[in-house]
Amino acid sequence: MGTIFILVVVGLAAVIGLVILTVIFNFFGIWLRAKLADAPVSFSRLVGMRLRRVPVGMIVDGRITAVKAALPLDTDELEAHYLAGGNVEQVVLALIAAEKAGIKLDFNRACAIDLATKGTSKTVLEAVRTSINPKVIDCPGAQSGRTTLDAVARDGIGVKVKARVTVRSNLDRFVGGATEETIIARVGEGIVTSIGSAVSYKAVLENPDNISKVVLQKGLDSGTAFEILSVDIADVDVGENVGAKLQAEQAEADKVVAQAKAEVRRAAAVASEGEMRAKTQEMRAKVVEAEAQVPLAMAEAFRSGNLGIMDYLRMKNIQSDSQMRESIAGSERSSAEAR
Repeated sequence: MGTIFILVVVGLAAVIGLVILTVIFNFFGIWLRAKLADAPVSFSRLVGMRLRRVPVGMIVDGRITAVKAALPLDTDELEAHYLAGGNVEQVVLALIAAEKAGIKLDFNRACAIDLATKGTSKTVLEAVRTSINPKVIDCPGAQSGRTTLDAVARDGIGVKVKARVTVRSNLDRFVGGATEETIIARVGEGIVTSIGSAVSYKAVLENPDNISKVVLQKGLDSGTAFEILSVDIADVDVGENVGAKLQAEQAEADKVVAQAKAEVRRAAAVASEGEMRAKTQEMRAKVVEAEAQVPLAMAEAFRSGNLGIMDYLRMKNIQSDSQMRESIAGSERSSAEAR
């Protein structure tokens, strides 16, 4: 019985020793590297990270890098950020860059920026670098498909402007702040407003820096992840005479309206002329009707004795004389016109 107990104890000791040797074999190199770098990590933490499926080498290397840069980061903080889906290497490098540049950036803020930029083309390291070395944004942006900002001065002349905006990352507002697209939109709006308020396009060409001054005074970086350092007008060109074009289009429209009104008046005149012709025909019909009553009246006068035969003959002679005179007058008028 004692022999079996001794064998069990020896077996357990062997297993424990094997486990210890395995742990030492797997983690001794990492542990020694951290120890020599004055960033020691216990074996228990190394084993715990392996059990939690955390890349031990990356976490330890991140701690070593931070400690060497005088940033006392603990492995628990780095491990927690990794488990949250963050990029440990980018956070450590961003903290070192901010420390060297004298920019205030704590670990939690760096982790928040890293998680906020996850899935985008930006990184927390880029945000810190942009805060150290400002970047230049073209306005309008390349994604808009336009090369210039077009605006119209008060004299109706168009002006085409290309601007460049120098910005610096504002780390305090980087999480939740508006992006570069907002900066481009606001600067574009400010430039168009400034040009539109100019008396003449010549004033814009003579002093393009006035546009920059007006835009900077508007505080366009409010609520954004950037701080606008300067707005520089890279190019200014004269565009179309929009005012003259609009006036020409208005004149053409007025012409069409006037033609329509004239056509209405012409149609009304034609209708009125037709009415007058109808009335003339009606009056002629009445005249013919009245003339037709003359023979009847004469016959009635004969029957009643009011008109004698001599009276009738004198009337016929007068009519013949009148017709002869009209014929002579018509012949003379035709001769005169022929001459």
